[in-house]
Amino acid sequence: MADTRKASRFIVPIAVAGVAAATIGLVPALAASGDPDLPEITAQQLIEKIAASDTQTLSGTFRISTDLGLPVGGLADLGALAGGGGGSSSADPTEKLTELVSGTHTLRVAADGPDRQKLTLLDGSDEYSLIHNGDDVWAYDSKSKEVFHEKAPAGAGEKGEKGETPSKELPTTPKQLADEVLKAAGDTTSITVDGTAKVAGRDAYQLMIKPKQSGSTVESIKIAVDAANGTPLKFTLASVEGGKPVVDAGFTKVDFGKPAASDFDFKVPEGAKVTEGAAEKGAGSEKPEDFGKDFEKEFGGELGGLPGFGDLGTGGGLNVIGEGWTTIAKLDSGAPAPKTDEAPKEIQGLLDSFGDKVTGKFGSGTVFKTKLVNALLTDDGKVYVGAVTQDALVDAANAGK
Repeated sequence: MADTRKASRFIVPIAVAGVAAATIGLVPALAASGDPDLPEITAQQLIEKIAASDTQTLSGTFRISTDLGLPVGGLADLGALAGGGGGSSSADPTEKLTELVSGTHTLRVAADGPDRQKLTLLDGSDEYSLIHNGDDVWAYDSKSKEVFHEKAPAGAGEKGEKGETPSKELPTTPKQLADEVLKAAGDTTSITVDGTAKVAGRDAYQLMIKPKQSGSTVESIKIAVDAANGTPLKFTLASVEGGKPVVDAGFTKVDFGKPAASDFDFKVPEGAKVTEGAAEKGAGSEKPEDFGKDFEKEFGGELGGLPGFGDLGTGGGLNVIGEGWTTIAKLDSGAPAPKTDEAPKEIQGLLDSFGDKVTGKFGSGTVFKTKLVNALLTDDGKVYVGAVTQDALVDAANAGK
């Protein structure tokens, strides 16, 4: 684990790439005309419709495309650093589903309440299936003919808010993405209804979310909401850099009927290798969660105060600068930043390919950039990170906050 601990010092900007894009204010607006022709609705009413939706059963296909603007091969190098490809089972969900953070993928999904969900990731002729059925979670990689099995997490069969299942195994759906954006409120955001659309053959309203503040890397977030039941059908996040959306996830086919119980059955294929999850949690494991624990030790738990990083620490010592979409998190590693040539060889190229040297009143440092989250690592060991532009990070460092 020594190499992983060393690597964690270099991976700060990437590890915090899940920082949520700030708080949201509600600005009512009437729906614009469009196709289909639906009754007018305000943004407030549409948000209430999403909150009231209680979809428990569905099946269908959705497509997710992700473009963080990383250089070619960057995510592959990052996956290797975090433990990807080094696990004992290619079917392990904690490794396999990291593929969703890059490129375009097609998935089949099915859900029957909080106790049964199934997801199949299609990759050419190969398939990867993840099944939660009662007390068990099964994963199968047809390419390697490997099976991963573990007991469902505590509470996986219990309903959370709005009847959702607190299952960490399943990847982000359009609804989960929408909930993350809408769960907080403030006056930093414009929210309007931006016409209507057809998504997966369903009539939908389009909720448009935009920052009021300058300096954010987020141009807009658009959520297509089923006009009949309030279920988000599509989620699109666009960057101020333009080009392809950072995230574009939406159903291409959807049916809200109850799937057959047999859809969630799983039988280990003959000759398949089975790995039990509990056996993988012993000392010496190189699983991604161990990387997270090492990262926590390295930075004293300071990531706990960031949205989405509550499991990594307690939040002590974290300095949050600004508010809303231009929030910047400042962390102090307490030691000078390591030199690039000291980095593990698997990420030296990654650092060089998307790190820009900058200078200012604060001294000098390197800005690590994606289309959504940027991070400034100063040579004296301070880190400024947020869904903000490079100039905003340098300004914060110059202010000495």
